Amino acid sequence: MQPKIICHMVSSVDGRLLVDRWTTPADGIDGKLLSGYYNQISQRFHADGWIVGRTTMEDYAQGTVRKVEKPMIDLREPFIGNRNGRDVAVVIDLQGKLHYGQDHADGDHIIAILSENVSDDYLAELYHDGISYLFTTSKRNNEGNGFQSGDLQYAMDVLGDTFGIKTLLLEGGGMTNGLFLKAGLINEISLLVYPGIDGLAGVPSIFNYLGKANERPAEGQSLRLISMESLEGGMVWLHYAVEKSPSGQ
Repeated sequence: MQPKIICHMVSSVDGRLLVDRWTTPADGIDGKLLSGYYNQISQRFHADGWIVGRTTMEDYAQGTVRKVEKPMIDLREPFIGNRNGRDVAVVIDLQGKLHYGQDHADGDHIIAILSENVSDDYLAELYHDGISYLFTTSKRNNEGNGFQSGDLQYAMDVLGDTFGIKTLLLEGGGMTNGLFLKAGLINEISLLVYPGIDGLAGVPSIFNYLGKANERPAEGQSLRLISMESLEGGMVWLHYAVEKSPSGQ
């Protein structure tokens, strides 16, 4: 069974994601108060962990490429490391470009989603670091997060059925969020709207699906408001359920 996916994000009023570009808070508003809301709200969901793309995970990947002895196991089966009761940090890294040197990101156990094109040497490195991993059904030599919907759905099935993950906070990158949106895998959207503006065209936004001009990645999905809160300092929290549109439009 696929995990429940809650897209949990914070953006400027115009939906942009680059925090250092936002206008500063109004006079007398504590910026630290505003920045603390994201984690406070995320704790309300009691999720098993979070999922991001490769670029977002790079800050936690401080290891280096190294040759290690291959273990006496089938490296091409999903590997479940020692989670030891920790939350999980799931990363979509199809080409196996990240090197960790540890099994956690900020204390949360790492699970890597890979394509079958990664080398046995790389899998042995993950095994040596204690990092869990699983594969997509993709046989393509993709770059970045080159998922098709079926790949992403399959990976979520494995996370649920093999790893026992029930709820994940999707904390992309707009491109990663866009892939989940296109695949119809987002169950809820939790959006904190920061009282500031970016304003520049082309800056990454909450959903950035790289499709053709005639594609509609959100087609057939509707939002139903679950709750709304006005927080001290001018931040607003919007919580939506994502429903399949009855008409499919």
